[in-house]
Amino acid sequence: MSEEIHDEGASKEEVTPVDEAHDSGDALSQAEAILNEAGSEAGDETPVSDKEAELRDDLLRLQAEYVNYRKRVERDRDVARESAVQSVIVNLLPVLDDIEAARAHGDLVDGPFASIANKLDTVLEGLGLERIAEAGVAFDPNIHEALIQQPHAEIPADHVAQVLRSGFKKGERILRAAQVIVSLGE
Repeated sequence: MSEEIHDEGASKEEVTPVDEAHDSGDALSQAEAILNEAGSEAGDETPVSDKEAELRDDLLRLQAEYVNYRKRVERDRDVARESAVQSVIVNLLPVLDDIEAARAHGDLVDGPFASIANKLDTVLEGLGLERIAEAGVAFDPNIHEALIQQPHAEIPADHVAQVLRSGFKKGERILRAAQVIVSLGE
């Protein structure tokens, strides 16, 4: 699958075509090898012509553009993946609410549905989903939505007395704020 190229000096150089199966590391290493080979063939004794210097600069510029392109594509791919995962999770939030309500009523203690609910929770936790449902913590308007303020004997003022509906976050992004009752203290 190699081609031989003849130039005016009748020297033979093998050129291996790069197919799409190679990843960016292979293409970059091949370009570096060509540059190093060209540099070692020229040696210190032979001056580099303007044309060779121009071609070398063009190759280096193309190599840098390719590296930047690959990084941009990878970054865009990660953003698209993250957006898709968040979209699916947001659509599953009502299902998670129903599962939480069933657990609270004792309907998901044992059985096949309890197993499915546990597997779903495990998968979503593996994707980075975190539940915001802790009572007794300081009220934070970034993660909590205050629905009611009530006096509470055991919980200090401006703390979450009760979570009415769990909130969820993925990483630093809040997908849904927790709906809470905020304590006024005594």
